[in-house]
Amino acid sequence: MNADYVIVGAGSAGCVLANRLSEDPTTRVLLIEAGGRDWSPYIHVPAGFMKLLDHPRLTWGFHAEPDPGTAGRAILYPRGRVLGGSSSINGLIYVRGQPEDFDHWAQLGNRGWVWDDVLPYFKRAEHWEGEADEVHGKDGPLFTAKMQRSPLCAAVIEAGRQIGLDYREDVNNLPRGAGDGIGWCQQTRGGRRRASAARTYLHPARKRPNLQVVTKALVRRVLFDGKRATGVEFERGGAVERAAAAREVILAAGAIGSPHILQLSGVGDPAHLGRIGVAVHHALPGVGRNLQDHYIARVSYPVSGIATVNERARGLPLAAEVLRYLVAGTGMLTYSASLVAASVKVLEESATPDVQCSIAPGSFKDGQIGALDEFPGITAGAWQMRPLSRGYVEAKSANPAEAPAINPRYLSEEADRRAIIGGLRFVRRLFAAPALSKYCGPELLPGAPVESDEELLDYARQKGSTVYHATCTCKMGSDPMAVVDDQLRVHGLEGLRVIDASVIPTVTSTNTNAPTIMIAERGADLVRRAARTTAAASARAA
Repeated sequence: MNADYVIVGAGSAGCVLANRLSEDPTTRVLLIEAGGRDWSPYIHVPAGFMKLLDHPRLTWGFHAEPDPGTAGRAILYPRGRVLGGSSSINGLIYVRGQPEDFDHWAQLGNRGWVWDDVLPYFKRAEHWEGEADEVHGKDGPLFTAKMQRSPLCAAVIEAGRQIGLDYREDVNNLPRGAGDGIGWCQQTRGGRRRASAARTYLHPARKRPNLQVVTKALVRRVLFDGKRATGVEFERGGAVERAAAAREVILAAGAIGSPHILQLSGVGDPAHLGRIGVAVHHALPGVGRNLQDHYIARVSYPVSGIATVNERARGLPLAAEVLRYLVAGTGMLTYSASLVAASVKVLEESATPDVQCSIAPGSFKDGQIGALDEFPGITAGAWQMRPLSRGYVEAKSANPAEAPAINPRYLSEEADRRAIIGGLRFVRRLFAAPALSKYCGPELLPGAPVESDEELLDYARQKGSTVYHATCTCKMGSDPMAVVDDQLRVHGLEGLRVIDASVIPTVTSTNTNAPTIMIAERGADLVRRAARTTAAASARAA
């Protein structure tokens, strides 16, 4: 099996790369995915994400290691294992982050990643349901849409205004230096269906004869000739196969998969590789380090006098919602994990908002997304936008089928602990505003008796969970712990790039799917530019 480019992972980034690199009909592209086809109806109905977070066939079934930050719990750590990757199972939120996030990447020495440089790639990707403007694109593959607006969440918006938040009609049109604000989330949705990277980028490209997609294939390692990557070894159907890359191998397996594959290939920290019995091919101590993720703790209230998701999720009301979805493509089956987001500053030292509060017009059992309470309710979750806590992804053995150790080390930094406490207190202030308090009964979670900083922190440890934003494990930069340079090339090796959420140097302040797709759009340009430079040099030499 031979190609010019071998791409590992058909997730958000891999689907973008497969599409963009195969646009050139003379370029052969091979895309390898561990999961199968994205046939499940739960993928395509937006609200179906609640059935996917622990799906035995469509996810990897990961759990994070028990840790003091999670009160010793091994929390669920969902990652998609299907065409589209995590874009096929996530909550569909399309929020790019603060411009300062990307300015900071550039301040760390990464040329070409300042906000003004990356905005064109966000726009190139986007097929916005409205008109194209200075922020939104209209001609890209990725369908993006406004959220269906529930009356209860409209009350949340009004409550935010009452306590002094600026209302933002477009949460993706943030100026630098924006203060506390609230607005409706946007979605990766086209019509009534989820707009995963597989639906929007990969499926239209699969008709091209120069693109080959291999599914249900577990990549075991990258193959090298000296310091040059020449292909990959993978397993499918019980047989081990090899794929050769004439130009480049591109790892797009995500913040968990890409460092794991590098480690299995002998690229990483020599001390760690020695412990798991993998020979060192290239020492690179930052591989799998610097794991960053957002950690959320939720507050919930019972609701009366206004509609919530809870009472419409069973019986005849659910049947009516299904009919509404089928006929009009509207209603609660189009909802995302949250409908409204408030960004607020709770730490004195922060220059911009540092806590995100995500609000859903329903309440969940035990504060965990999944099963709904059997009574009407509302939930708001608070998470620190720029956590200082750093964790790791480490292969446990040389066996590619064994899941790696995953530990974000949530709340291990004092500032992160102060932020989650401040975030929970802010949520209470929001729900006490007149526009919202008139619908809400006594607080369910964590409950009014949980009041001191120590009690709130203990609650966050006991009941918190990931926001599914794993990043930074092959970070971009030039420092000793960086894994790739600002062209996304693995330091010290040739013909090998990492292009996915793992290259983010510091996690973006909000959701990470939109930035990951942007990274892949820009990464595809970098790959094509390098190919043109090589071709021109060869022509001159001839």
